Amino acid sequence: MSTTKMTPSAAGLSATIKHLSCLSSSRTFFATSIRLTRPGIGKRARSLTVTMSSKPSDPLEVCAKASLTKPKKLGDCPFTQRVLLTLEEKNLPYDLKLVDLANKPEWFLKVSPEGKVPLIKLDEKWIPDSDVITQALEEKFPEPPLATPPEKASIGSKIFSTFIGFLKSKDPSDGSEQALLDELTAFNDYLKENGPFINGDKVSAADFSLGPKLYHLEIALGHYKKWSIPDSLSHLKTYMKTIFSMDSFVKTRAQTEDVIEGWRPKVMG
Repeated sequence: MSTTKMTPSAAGLSATIKHLSCLSSSRTFFATSIRLTRPGIGKRARSLTVTMSSKPSDPLEVCAKASLTKPKKLGDCPFTQRVLLTLEEKNLPYDLKLVDLANKPEWFLKVSPEGKVPLIKLDEKWIPDSDVITQALEEKFPEPPLATPPEKASIGSKIFSTFIGFLKSKDPSDGSEQALLDELTAFNDYLKENGPFINGDKVSAADFSLGPKLYHLEIALGHYKKWSIPDSLSHLKTYMKTIFSMDSFVKTRAQTEDVIEGWRPKVMG
């Protein structure tokens, strides 16, 4: 395991200073309960209680996949990047603990019995699952607000699964490419009418969920399928360029080599 302390970018710090200057000297802290039901997984729900705050007193501990190709570098998990993007955009300092998932240390298995990342420590409790983590961060650190309106939260949500289907496909006539194109086209049309982001003019949590997945899509399909998104989907391509060029995205993205190696078992298996 290696540990890296992360602080927000200069732009983020400037935003933090502006935000803090607007805060009242007396802050209210209270507990709130989050009930999360994942779409597509029945009625399973998780409850989590967090304490609302404006800023952590110490850097938040985050466990993430270590690079497969370079020592002491962040690995290729899009769900972890989603969490890191949330932390960056909320200007929250964090202590990144890189874990070799091929040789999981005992301390990690104690706090994550399933051996999965991302994992974050909030209010002295280790919390798994990017859905739960990002919602907890939004509740605990509400400024700046990143929540996507419920009616827009699932926009583009089928792209990732259709990407995986096409990536793994060995049969050019099985329809997996067309299924992906259909989802990408629908998202492109949505952006044309409602963009530039999922929530209109404002970047939000849904973009931080989808952006890393599109990054993986672009690299993996380009490498393994020699495939790229059609130029006709211009609104989607502009969206990707905008998200990928954000300071927070550049800071938290996986290396190209790691994305390629990370998807190799899916392709070769």
